[in-house]
Amino acid sequence: MSLDPPDHESAALLALAQSVAQQAGAGEQVEAFVARSAYTTVRAHGGEVESFTSAATAGIGVRVVANNRQGFAYAGTLDADAISDALSEARDNAKFAEPDEWVGMAEPDGIEPVPFDGFDPSVAAMSADRKIELALELERMVRAGDPRITGVRVATFSDSTGRFAVASSAGIASAGRGAWCSMSALALAEDGDETFTGAGSTSGFRPEDLDLSEAAEDAVVRATRLFGAKPVASQRLAIVLEPRMAATIAGLLGSTLTGERVLKGRSPFADRIGEAIAASALTLVDDPTDHRSFAADMFDGEGLACRRNELVVDGVLQGFLYDSASGRRAGRRSTGSAVRGVSSTPTVGCQALAVSPGVGSFEELLATVDTGLYVQSMTGLHSGVNLVSGDVSVGVEGLMIRNGEFAEPVREVTIASTLQRMLLDIVAVGADVEWLPGGTGCPTIVIADIALSGT
Repeated sequence: MSLDPPDHESAALLALAQSVAQQAGAGEQVEAFVARSAYTTVRAHGGEVESFTSAATAGIGVRVVANNRQGFAYAGTLDADAISDALSEARDNAKFAEPDEWVGMAEPDGIEPVPFDGFDPSVAAMSADRKIELALELERMVRAGDPRITGVRVATFSDSTGRFAVASSAGIASAGRGAWCSMSALALAEDGDETFTGAGSTSGFRPEDLDLSEAAEDAVVRATRLFGAKPVASQRLAIVLEPRMAATIAGLLGSTLTGERVLKGRSPFADRIGEAIAASALTLVDDPTDHRSFAADMFDGEGLACRRNELVVDGVLQGFLYDSASGRRAGRRSTGSAVRGVSSTPTVGCQALAVSPGVGSFEELLATVDTGLYVQSMTGLHSGVNLVSGDVSVGVEGLMIRNGEFAEPVREVTIASTLQRMLLDIVAVGADVEWLPGGTGCPTIVIADIALSGT
C-alpha cells in the first residue's frame, strides 16, 4: 500500500523507512517505523512562567522476522550508523526469539485510505511569546472566575507536531503527519475549612480552535460546586455521566474488545458476537477516519489504512479489533487497529472510540431523572475495575439529582456494578457528543439501577 506523503519531510521519512525495509535478506522480512516530532509546554503559576519546555525527537524502530522468529530494536536518532546498528540488533534478537507461527508483517489488503491531513502549519508557526501570553491569560481568567478561587495550581499551553512513516519488505509504504494544541488549568478553591480543585481544558487542530473562556469556566465550576459535599445514604439510583465520564466507560468497554484479550480469554465478551451486550441505545465504533477526532489518522501502526470498525451496534456485539498478528491467530483479517511507538512493536488497540449520538441535550436527559447522581469524577479506576470479570467498584463525587434538577453535592461514596450490567442498564444516550483530547467522542449517558454505597 502506498500513498504520496503530504510534504517533503514526510517523504524523506518514508524514503528512509523504505531504504531499511529493502535490506531484507533471503527468508526474512524487515519493517521500519520512523517518526519525528516536536512539542512545546508552557506552565504558568502565580502570574509568571513556571517553566517553558521545547523539544524535538526522532527515532526508528526496526522489526525483523525470519523462520517464524521476531526480533526488534530501536534507536532514538536517525543517524545512519545508529540505524544500521538497530537493523543488526533486530536480526540478532530474532535468532534468540521463541518461534511463533503467527508473527510477520502486515500484508497490503487493498483497502484505500481515507484522505486526511491533520497538520495545520499555524501550530508550529505560533511564537513562543504568544504561547506564554495564552497560558498567563488562562490563569488570569480562572482566578477572576469566582471569589472562592484562591489560586491556580497550574495553567498550561501545549502543542505537538509529528510525522511518521512505516515501510516493510511485504509491500507496505505509508506516511502521515499531525498537529494539535491544547490548554488546561487546575483551579484551587477554598471556603472555610474546605478545599477543592477543578480542571478545565480546551483542544484544537489549530490555535484559533482554543476556547479559553470555556476552559476557565469549566475549571471554576468544577472547583466550586462541591462545597458542603458529604456522603449520602446507601441506595440504588441512576447515574448521569457527562461526556468525559461517559468516555471512561466507553474506554473500559473498548479495551475488552481487542482480539488479543479475546484470544487470551481475558474479555468478558468473548464468544458473544451477535448477542445484545448493551441497551439498544448504545452504538460504539472505533473510527480513526472520523476527522472530528483528535486521534484521526490515515494509517495504523503497521501501515494499513485506518477504517471504521463497528464494535457494538444498537446494543449488539459486532466483533473485535485486530492487528495482523492477532488476526492471524484468530483466523481473521486485521481491522487496521495496530498501535505503536518507535520503541515498541505493534499491538492491537483502540484508536478513536466514539459513541454514536442519541437524542436529547444534557439538560433534557437530566430532567428525566427522578433520583440520581451526576458524576463529576471517578477515583480508583485502576484498582476498582477488573476487565476480565467486568466487576466495577469506584469512588465518585458529584451532585445528587432530585426531580430532574441538581441538588446537594456528594463525596466519599462508591458505586458498584459490573460492566456487563451497566451496559444493559443504559436508559438514555444524549446527542451532545464532545470530542475529548485523547480522541474519544462521547455524549451524555444515563445508567439506571446502580448500587451506591454511602452512609
